[in-house]
Amino acid sequence: MFEAHFQTFEEPESGVALTARLSTFRAELARRKLTGFVIPRADQQQNEYVAASEERLAWLTGFTGSAGLAIVLTKQAALFVDGRYTLQAGKQVDRKAWDIEPLVDPPPEHWVTRHLAAGDRLGFDPWLHTSAAAERLAAACAKAGAEFVAVDSNPIDAIWTERPAPPLGPVTIHGAQFAGEIEAEKLKRIRLEINKLGVDALVLSDSHAVAWTFNIRGADVSHTPLPLSYALVPKEGRPLVFIDHRKLSNSTRDHLEQSADVEEPSALTPKLTELAKRGAAIALDNATAADALSRLITGAGGKPVRGNDPTSLLKAVKNMTEIDGTRTAHQRDAVALTRFLAWIDREAPSGSLTEIDAVEALETFRRQTAALKDVSFPTIAGTGPNGAIVHYRVTRKSNRRIESGDLLLIDSGAQYEDGTTDVTRTIAIGQPTDEMRDRFTRVLRGHIAIARAVFPDGTTGAQLDTLARQYLWQAGLDFEHGTGHGVGSYLSVHEGPARISKLGTTPLKRGMILSNEPGYYKTDAYGIRIENLELVIGTDIKGAEKPVNAFETLTLAPIDRRLIEVSMLSESELKWLNDYHARVASVVRPHLDDNPTKLWLDEATAALK
Repeated sequence: MFEAHFQTFEEPESGVALTARLSTFRAELARRKLTGFVIPRADQQQNEYVAASEERLAWLTGFTGSAGLAIVLTKQAALFVDGRYTLQAGKQVDRKAWDIEPLVDPPPEHWVTRHLAAGDRLGFDPWLHTSAAAERLAAACAKAGAEFVAVDSNPIDAIWTERPAPPLGPVTIHGAQFAGEIEAEKLKRIRLEINKLGVDALVLSDSHAVAWTFNIRGADVSHTPLPLSYALVPKEGRPLVFIDHRKLSNSTRDHLEQSADVEEPSALTPKLTELAKRGAAIALDNATAADALSRLITGAGGKPVRGNDPTSLLKAVKNMTEIDGTRTAHQRDAVALTRFLAWIDREAPSGSLTEIDAVEALETFRRQTAALKDVSFPTIAGTGPNGAIVHYRVTRKSNRRIESGDLLLIDSGAQYEDGTTDVTRTIAIGQPTDEMRDRFTRVLRGHIAIARAVFPDGTTGAQLDTLARQYLWQAGLDFEHGTGHGVGSYLSVHEGPARISKLGTTPLKRGMILSNEPGYYKTDAYGIRIENLELVIGTDIKGAEKPVNAFETLTLAPIDRRLIEVSMLSESELKWLNDYHARVASVVRPHLDDNPTKLWLDEATAALK
């Protein structure tokens, strides 16, 4: 059978078995004279995926989602999660020990104000919170007459006796054939931004920014080739990169030393202190810089200047080498996807396949490209009711058989050195219902509306988001996630600052790559999502009075024709679909080496009338 090497299906520790840890933790808080403590799901750089040594929230509570926060007091304990994870949290934590509360509306600060009393001391680790997050919690404590206390060492680390060691993934050079721009040129552009900010130096607290700036990649966290690291870029003079030297080979060290001084991570504090003592203004990233950095700079007499890390936008706009690379990566990925989709169609009707079989098969087809570095996130393969769980991850316990009448939602992606992919397809197993076809076609029409969008330069994702929802709204339906996120170049599959969502305020620029993924989810029944990646490009419109942009679709994979109600499509939507399928066939077919898959592709991409 197929094998998946980058993904596991084991059930994490959870529930009542972990409650003894909560008692031990409360005893440690009492020893430190703290009334309570805040435990975010975070590492020092607010990464989406964190190393095993940073999974403090999961270790204490059993909750393994990618966003959450816990607050433990002497008598109460609450876990805060957003709407994506409410069902998951309820299954993973001991409900007698933990209350489950919303993470966003209302935020945890409301809970803090209600549950703390005058004189209480709520502790936090300033390395695991941004300054903005710490300030909100501090204000909530003040409202209750309590104190928000920064600790020198994390109390969880004191009782987590089997805590894994920090990761030491080897650092590799991301060559110019993939990066398209040498470090010196990137640093020149970053220094222009530093001058615009009017500061003396910029801290790169986001490891993605360090990786992009210095053209390196690493292996410290799952699914993203990140080298955990920091950098300090002064207005003038050589930058410093702070990274564990054990991760560096002679060649990677030589590569870094061509453009920066290389220091151990422990040198960050003294170097920042030295700079701050001279009264320097030092720029920090709002989204990823730990509150500890702000405190350190202030304490030494410097001026922390909080804002958006300028490298975030520079990195989001891909150069021609990166764009050509991602096109190649998507063509390679398309062949693997086509082989998988043909296989599913052949095998699933027998009723012998499970969700895990689907995940393992898709990873195997990608491995057979001989270019796969990792999956870009754990594959979401939800059949029937599991498809309605937006961030579902199959385990051996939840694994469901794929049965006739199901919709199989499969959301997956790959990390190749020349590009990062992310694609979702919804597959009909057997005969879909009229309702499924109606909902799928509404999602498809929203997807096509984004793919065909033409918009003036400066348009934001929030202005486009409605296009994806309009046909669902007409039937009183909607989906609760954003329509699209930014995607990196052999970096994070979820890259800021641009996104297509109600909250997407960053203007979309040519060279950005974003996902286009409207969906519909019927609780306990099925889920639908159609996702392609789109490249922002310029387009010519006769008589246009300002520059106009459009999207080039990068993803190439058949969209299930059996789920489309053709009578609901306009003539231009049908033309888009048929043109898209013709393109998929022309690109993919020459790379297929077996007739059954070629014949399947011919049928799957045949024009609809």
